[in-house]
Amino acid sequence: MTSIKIVCLSFFCIILLSLAASLAQAMHQRDSTEQDGWWSARRDSAGLAPDARKNSRLAIVQVYAAPTWGWKGVVAVHPWIIFKRAGETDYNRYEVISWGAGEKVRHNRNTPDGYWYGAKPRLLVEHRGPAAQAMIPQIEAAIASYPWPDSYRAWPGPNSNTFIAHIGREVPALKLDMPANAVGKDFRSLLNPVGLPPSGRGVQVSVLGVAGVTLGAEEGVEVNLLGLNVGLDFTPLRLRLPFIGGLGRDNLQKNNPPGSGDEIS
Repeated sequence: MTSIKIVCLSFFCIILLSLAASLAQAMHQRDSTEQDGWWSARRDSAGLAPDARKNSRLAIVQVYAAPTWGWKGVVAVHPWIIFKRAGETDYNRYEVISWGAGEKVRHNRNTPDGYWYGAKPRLLVEHRGPAAQAMIPQIEAAIASYPWPDSYRAWPGPNSNTFIAHIGREVPALKLDMPANAVGKDFRSLLNPVGLPPSGRGVQVSVLGVAGVTLGAEEGVEVNLLGLNVGLDFTPLRLRLPFIGGLGRDNLQKNNPPGSGDEIS
């Protein structure tokens, strides 16, 4: 068996194993009693965001991701960003949503840390205190400069993951590390196939998010084929896998050192 055949077979096995794991995870996480329809699925707070009123003196920035609704939740996630300045008692939540007419970038359409139609979100990034306060104007500028505010394609993009990846590229201080199953994060215009990865630090070559390679400070090394990403993250060491996102230690703590803020509850 040639080396090429071995590589192809290994890639195929990784995809199958990741898909099986994602199916099992989806069945475990979803509350079947709330899956009669999207209108009845949970969208209340998951209890992950610090209380904005109790922490009114503190600037906070967080990025979340949750499995998408229905069958797409087996293969992809929906992300969003929330933030508040010091002195504010409410969060701003921004995301891209496919349904509805007009602009796809939506502001405060959902609970800051709410379940995404039955799926519990996962915290990807958290910053608080002066560091968060300093990056909020940059985040707002990145939202305003998003190149595809009126467009949405589930695959290969632009979509909700493309939007959050754009913010990460424009705000490297965010230290964003999007999971490998954030389909659309690697979408790039044909006129701009080479540039920064979603972490904002490194280099990425990508053809419309369908094929490419990423070398990033947060991403490590990642290969994309047809929107399926396989790679290795070094900080911390973990596999980056399609469908399930990754396998290994969480990297949240490196972006949120102890003692970086005031009270959090």
